[in-house]
Amino acid sequence: MGADLADLLAVASDVLDSAAPRFAEGIGAPSAVQKGRGDFATELDLELERTLSAQLWERTGIPVHGEEFGGPELTSGTAWVLDPIDGTFNYSMGHPLSGMLLALVDNGDPVLGLTWLPLLGRRYAAAAGGPVLLDGEPLPPLASGKLSDAMIGFGSFNLDAHGRIPGRFRFDLLGALSRLSGRMRMHGSTGIDLAFTASGVLGGAVVFGHHPWDNAAGVAMVRAAGGVVTDLLGEPWTIESGSVLAAAPGVHAELLEMINTAVDRAAARER
Repeated sequence: MGADLADLLAVASDVLDSAAPRFAEGIGAPSAVQKGRGDFATELDLELERTLSAQLWERTGIPVHGEEFGGPELTSGTAWVLDPIDGTFNYSMGHPLSGMLLALVDNGDPVLGLTWLPLLGRRYAAAAGGPVLLDGEPLPPLASGKLSDAMIGFGSFNLDAHGRIPGRFRFDLLGALSRLSGRMRMHGSTGIDLAFTASGVLGGAVVFGHHPWDNAAGVAMVRAAGGVVTDLLGEPWTIESGSVLAAAPGVHAELLEMINTAVDRAAARER
């Protein structure tokens, strides 16, 4: 990239800082736009995306791909990827586990990641190569760990849901994980799961969603922290991946082994 990542990280941080008071002020905003079963946007989602996108374009000249209004393709070229409110249901209900996610993607590779949690007073950021910054202060790299000692973020699900990763499989996976770790956490926010993994609060995160605006910022930060990021089948994560498995070294290997066993058992039941 021609632009300096440190300079772009500083600009992106400033832009998110400028929107943080409005984010905090709007907590409890009701649903305004239905996007599908159990998914919606608030008016503040739309407002923040317009405002942040305009500022990022004006200050960097780099286009923005947002959750609500879309944008350029992400497999080539350079673009910001923005989720103005991650954990929308939490936010709408007044729950503080929600935030703003922003990544810079270069030819499909996230090279900057920012997760702003105004309601918790926390700001996570990283450029490729690290370190991860918490409120501007560098965090140590992730140490190798064991699944039995770790908290694991787990994506939410409906048991009866079908689709790319059926609810039944997610349920089976949760059961298998419970045998290895009694410390699962379901935060209702992919951004929080991945930021907490990058900072070492969580040992890992199991993410069933595939949207770049949910995943790219956290992937950039976990990588910058020295963590391991793949999809749920252990394939290298790309911007087109259908899931995320992110964890500290050691923990990731155990999680992947657990998932492979769960997949084998699920396949055996179908035969």
